[in-house]
Amino acid sequence: MPEPVAFFADLAAEAPHVARGIHSQTLYDGLDLRLVLFTFAPGEELSEHTAARPAIVHVLDGEGEAVVGGEAHPLAPGTWFRMPAGMAHSIRARTPLRMALYLLPAGR
Repeated sequence: MPEPVAFFADLAAEAPHVARGIHSQTLYDGLDLRLVLFTFAPGEELSEHTAARPAIVHVLDGEGEAVVGGEAHPLAPGTWFRMPAGMAHSIRARTPLRMALYLLPAGR
């Protein structure tokens, strides 16, 4: 039996903005990847951490900064980056920010 199709017409609509804090929700968790949406209130930050799997970050809306492997990068709508497993990174929102995080299978 084939795996069902996962379809989201508007990822940003799946993650309403929050007044404070950081909210995350897993939209898809399959063998091929995990999709997690994050919503940040202005000024919120995910402090430096690593992931056991390679990851892709795609900013849906908002502005902020990512520090990836010790290098700072501005975040804006449409920003996209891929990190290998174990890469230290942090995310800070300057404005309300929504992003999609794609966790890939280990070894990819």
